[in-house]
Amino acid sequence: MANESASDRLRQLLKGPDFLIMPCCYDGLTAKLIQQAGFQLTFMSGFGVSAVRLGLPDTGLISYGEMVDQLQNICSATNIAVIGDGDTGYGNAVNVKRTVHGYIQAGAAGIMIEDQKSPKRCGHTQGKDVVDQKTAIHRMRAVIEARDEARSMGRDIVVVARTDARETHGLGEAIERGNRFSEMGADIIFVEAPRSQAEMERICAEVEGVKMANMVEHGKTPVLPPDALARMGFTIGAYPLTLLSAAAQAMKRALAALMIGDIYDHLLDFKDLQELVGFPQYDEALNRLEGPEA
Repeated sequence: MANESASDRLRQLLKGPDFLIMPCCYDGLTAKLIQQAGFQLTFMSGFGVSAVRLGLPDTGLISYGEMVDQLQNICSATNIAVIGDGDTGYGNAVNVKRTVHGYIQAGAAGIMIEDQKSPKRCGHTQGKDVVDQKTAIHRMRAVIEARDEARSMGRDIVVVARTDARETHGLGEAIERGNRFSEMGADIIFVEAPRSQAEMERICAEVEGVKMANMVEHGKTPVLPPDALARMGFTIGAYPLTLLSAAAQAMKRALAALMIGDIYDHLLDFKDLQELVGFPQYDEALNRLEGPEA
């Protein structure tokens, strides 16, 4: 529908019968590739944005301004639903509200906010810690209030509530936090980095609401097929590093070939590359607006 918002499209997907495979993007090009491949939603990975924009690790070094700018570029490049990684919200509860409103203005269908201490870290690396449960609830209260304020103005955003408490406080605490977030009105619950299939099954059995699994290749959580995740009770499977790792591997191989003077030929055809970034559409618009028939 023409009037349907990004959040409306995402909510319809969440209500549907299908398990949602969600490749994650980090810029406008990867978002376009995901859409062209036929996927209906994507997630802007904080790990990916920090890596490609700064060449730095996902350890809280990237700012709110850089993230929301990248999000706007991604949302402008695609028509599918985009969930933005909002990290810890970039400050106190008032900062969290500003982050939510900023992501809505950038065009996000959803936002993920987590309960890590700042500066946060990638959920599958060492050294992360979480705020106490009271602070985590205050943070989520700010997210929900910002979403409700947006709704009063005819806008909306889907809230993904993430907890990293499994690492430092145990799975029981993570499940408790997930349920508290669900009771508060979060739309999707994300318990990060379970260590086994049994832990994943427990999350699905004990956490209320829509649940998301994070499939990090070679990370702490078993990477299972989508049908296995669906049978467990997950609704979404996120693949945050698949495209970044694949691209980095391909670029390393191309550079190694060039270093020894070889011609690297595992490339996208130049015509296809032009089409991917939009040269034909650009030229058609230019001819229509400035050509002789105009």
